[in-house]
Amino acid sequence: MTLTAEMAAAQIQERLKSLYHLVKDIQGSREKSELNLTSITKAQEKAASDAKVSASHQQKLRGLYVSAAADAEQEESLLREALSKIYEIRSIRNDRRIQARNAGNKETIRRGALMKMLQISAQTLPLWVGKPGEKPPPLCGCTPPEQNHVSKAGDMVAALVKGPEGDENWILAEVVSYNTSGKYEVDDIDEEQKDRHVLSKRRVMPLPLMRANPDTDPNCLFPKSSIVMALYPQTTCFYKAIINRLPVSSMDEYEVLFEDATYPDGYSPPLTVAQRYVIAAKEKKGK
Repeated sequence: MTLTAEMAAAQIQERLKSLYHLVKDIQGSREKSELNLTSITKAQEKAASDAKVSASHQQKLRGLYVSAAADAEQEESLLREALSKIYEIRSIRNDRRIQARNAGNKETIRRGALMKMLQISAQTLPLWVGKPGEKPPPLCGCTPPEQNHVSKAGDMVAALVKGPEGDENWILAEVVSYNTSGKYEVDDIDEEQKDRHVLSKRRVMPLPLMRANPDTDPNCLFPKSSIVMALYPQTTCFYKAIINRLPVSSMDEYEVLFEDATYPDGYSPPLTVAQRYVIAAKEKKGK
């Protein structure tokens, strides 16, 4: 179904209203939780000062712990519901943008604005926050895609394309379509190029769809000294690099050393690259 501008606006407005009420509910849940935590702290201080903890005091503490756990679960549920509304809004806006592009209404973005957009896109990439024991999904951080994965229209990918002089480079591109013969149609993200390419599946690599949290899922990050491909800062091209330092927090970036023959040791000084733009190294081969 084609999503008109009016329909998209109405759907976004509906979700924004739900999000507004959810934020108020989250605040209320948090305030209730803080009251319980204050009561627990006071009860623990009293228990520490008493020579012996009575059975009634133990029962009171147990009840406070149960209430605090229930409060935390309720707040988690509300937060996840709020995040789902945000993701729905992002999806609606992206679908509308793709429809506008397919209709020939592609907006021209200046170089500086494009670089800012790519930075914001990396910072707002959804963060994977799984439940205890839940396994991160494919394309979370460095987790590889499923074997039969096909990137959807609007997804950002790294694409191996030929330049004007016959040289090949991995560029940042956006998927336009994927056909039954196994070919991708992608647009160069660089507005100065405005090139569209038809490429085989092995010449297209999906970017992470979610950020990995170093605190909870460090296994979803490339290990130090790994050889990767990373988007060179202020460009739209991927180059080989070595992981020099891993992200420390969920908002942190990788620190990498790019291969660069102009430096004596063959590598650039340390540069930072967001998780979204760091992928596994791949040899240039195939058509």
